[in-house]
Order: sequence, then C-alpha cells, then structure tokens
Amino acid sequence: MGDARDAMRELRTEVREWLSAHWRDDLLLGDWWRELAAAGFAFPAWPTGMGGRGLHRKEVRIIAGELDAAGALGPPGGVGQMVGGPVLLAYGTDEQRRRWVPALAAGEESWCQLFSEPGAGSDLASLQLRAVPVPGGWRLTGQKLWSREAEHADRGLVLARTDADVPKHQGISYFVADLDQPGIEVRPIRQMNGRASFNEVFLSDVFVPAENLIGECGQGWPLARASLAYEREEVGGAGVLRPARAALPGRRCGMLGRPIRELVERAARAERGQPVTRGTRTPTAVIELAQRLNRCADPVVRQRLMTMYAIAETNRLRIQRLREAARQGHRPGPEASIGKLVASELGRHARDVSLSLLGAEGMLVGNETVERGAFQQMALSVQSLSIAGGTDEIQRNLIGERVLGLPREPEADKDIPFRELKVGTQST
Repeated sequence: MGDARDAMRELRTEVREWLSAHWRDDLLLGDWWRELAAAGFAFPAWPTGMGGRGLHRKEVRIIAGELDAAGALGPPGGVGQMVGGPVLLAYGTDEQRRRWVPALAAGEESWCQLFSEPGAGSDLASLQLRAVPVPGGWRLTGQKLWSREAEHADRGLVLARTDADVPKHQGISYFVADLDQPGIEVRPIRQMNGRASFNEVFLSDVFVPAENLIGECGQGWPLARASLAYEREEVGGAGVLRPARAALPGRRCGMLGRPIRELVERAARAERGQPVTRGTRTPTAVIELAQRLNRCADPVVRQRLMTMYAIAETNRLRIQRLREAARQGHRPGPEASIGKLVASELGRHARDVSLSLLGAEGMLVGNETVERGAFQQMALSVQSLSIAGGTDEIQRNLIGERVLGLPREPEADKDIPFRELKVGTQST
C-alpha cells in the first residue's frame, strides 16, 4: 500500500514539474497537443508511444486533475478519441494502430461515426449502405444519418453491408474511410434549438483501401457494439478525461496552427454571445435556480429536486464501481447502458423542473431572462440524450437482457438472409 501511495505522489510531482516547464497558453494548439501526447499525458491509459503510458484509471485521474489545476488545455476530444482510438487499440492490427492512434492522440485528425441510417436507427443491424469489393479495397454507396462532427472530420468509422446473403448481423463490416475525397456530401440537420450539431452524409462510390477494414470482413457487428459501449460510457459519465472544449482536433478545423490563448478567448466570446447550456441539466444547477427564484420552501419543488439529487448520487456510486472494475482490466460492457439511461433521465428531470420553476419566462430567451435563457436552450437540446448512442428503449432492452439476464425479445428475422428481408427500399 505504501509503495502505491509513493508511486502516486511521484506521478503527481512529475506531472506538475512537466506542466511547469511546458504549459503556456501562447503555444500553437497543434504543438501543445503533440507535446502532451509525446509525454504520455494526452490519453494516459493508451500504450506508451501512442499518446499514453498504459496507466490505470486512478493514475489517469491524477493527471487529469493536475491539468485542471494548472489551467492547461485538455487533450483533443471527439469521436476519434472517444471511440476510434479504443476500438483500434482493442481490435485493430499493429499497422493500423501505428498509423492512426498517435495522430488521434496528438489531435492531428478528427473522426466521425457513420452508423445510423434513415431506416436503421434503433435497429442498426438493418443498415443498407453497400460495400462492394473492387481491386485494392471496397466501394461504398449509401446514406448515413445523425453524424456529429462529419462537417470537418478527416475520417469516418463506417458500418457497411458486405454480404446480403447472410442474416443481417453477420453481413456487416467495419471500415475507416477517408472523408476528404470525391463522393462525400455532408448536409447539416437543423435542430429545434437553432443549431446544427448533426449531419446526414451521402457516400457515392467512395473508395476504401483493403487495409482500412477493422477486424474480419463480415464481423463488424461486435465492433459496432463495442463502439457504442465506449460512447455510452462517456455519455453516462464514467469517462475520466476532460477533453478541451475551446478547440477542435483535425486539420480541416483550421485550429491546429493557432495560439491557444486566441482559441480560448474566441470560445469565451462565443459563450458570452449565446446561452450557455453546459451544466444546466445537473442537480446542482437546478437547485441553484430554485434558490435564486426563492422556491426551495415549496415541498413539491423540494421533492422534485431531491429526486434528481438521488438519481445523480446513485449514479456517482455506480461509476465508482465501474472505474474499479476498469482498473482490473474490465472493458465497458452492457452496464454502460445504465449510465446512458441515467443521463437521459436526469436531462428530462432538469428540463421539466427548470421550466416549471421559470413559469412563463420558460418561453423566452435573451439577456433579460434568468441565465440568459440557458435553461430554455437546454430544454430544447436535451432530447438528443435519449436518442444519440442508442434510444432509451434500446438501453432498457440491453440492461434487461445482458445485465439482468431476462429473456431476449423474439427475433423473427434472426436467421433470414438480409436480401430476403423487407427493409425500406432495399437495394443491396
């Protein structure tokens, strides 16, 4: 026990000394992220030489805490770092890991996820985007939907159908596609909050080299499930790292060659110019809103606030257990669906309670409203939590079947070749 504590103290001292010598906000963003990755502090749980040091979560939390304490910009964040890196480390070849993981760790690339389709959302295995073998690789044709970050992504994690003569789960393959090529069209989807956080992506005869296939051909479904587990872990709050919010990775974003101070100031100006929704769906934020409006004496309000607090506290204890399991080498599994479901539930509570507290003002936004309309903006945005990464209904199915061991729902199409299924206007 003493040796472990000594090792933690030594790591904390090392990180502090390194930050003292290297961190400055006048550095160019790309230079800082490269230094962070080279030191193994960008993604400390990743292997040495790939942005990390192969550390456990307790050690990762120490590094994240020291970065925060020093006011240093965190590591790059995005689908590539949250999902792509872990998938490559778990399922990719040595060559694929060497080619892509260091670039993700240093923020040199931005990736997106191309999974859902107009006819394949909750039933993702019904996807129809085709991958046809050609000399040297594959040609992809089809449409994807609800893709975050696709407008500036360098590459995409793509699920495609490579075999329509086997049941739907068996004919799917997992690719990494270069998005800076002809045949890619990205269209933003305007949401009711006025923003366009998601896109639809059209792929027309897009070439993917054979070496960009992750895992075996036709074995993409287990990788898709792993990807969603990594995503749900972050959405559910079990993640450790705190990625940078003021800057985006990837060459196409145009930020890597700019000073960090400029990017932080720009992000601050953007926040001052619009309602800040970050944090408004937490129990703490809603309790503070009730205090500001002098509503805490209302027993009904107190009960609703306590419900939120109890859900969040129970989830915090659950996350501690997950982190301990991760220290023992356990990968995210179906239990990540619990955190995803909790995030959705808390979001709905925050929306309903905050709008109830605001009353008629809940219909307004602007500088004259409480928190400049941040809670109203959150209320228009929080619905995405119960959709992105798998709907609440899918999470409940996963929890029931894979955590509680309940019988699976009947699957009439489980053993039927995909070509024989009536899925949308199937053309595979």
